[in-house]
Amino acid sequence: MRRVLAVSPPPAEPARLRTEFTFTLPRGYVDESGTVHTDGVMRLATARDELVPLRDDRVRENPAYLTVVLLGRVVTRIGTINDVHPGLIENLFATDLAFLQDLYRRVNSEGHTRAAVACPGCGAEFAVDVSGSRLGES
Repeated sequence: MRRVLAVSPPPAEPARLRTEFTFTLPRGYVDESGTVHTDGVMRLATARDELVPLRDDRVRENPAYLTVVLLGRVVTRIGTINDVHPGLIENLFATDLAFLQDLYRRVNSEGHTRAAVACPGCGAEFAVDVSGSRLGES
């Protein structure tokens, strides 16, 4: 009598949650020495990241400042600058602030930095990664 052993595949490793996202600012942050910093890292926001700014006096006086404080908490690096804070975020060009707001929404709502687009010429649909191109580049 021959015995057949059932061999089950090894357990799959649990999927790792991606918590940090690299990006390239469209224009870049210009520091006091004139150096332009364009690449950076944003981490996923926690509930604390969204609650703490609500107690900030600047946000209470001007709710539009919420974005600045929130991005100052979740952007962990811009170029060689690891101490990202609201003062740095408020000195970004408006284009870069809008870019980071969109990136924040994408990574925290959708969990990725891809966007579905369609070619205006042929109508073909495809996905692009919106975290890495600079203005004028594709």
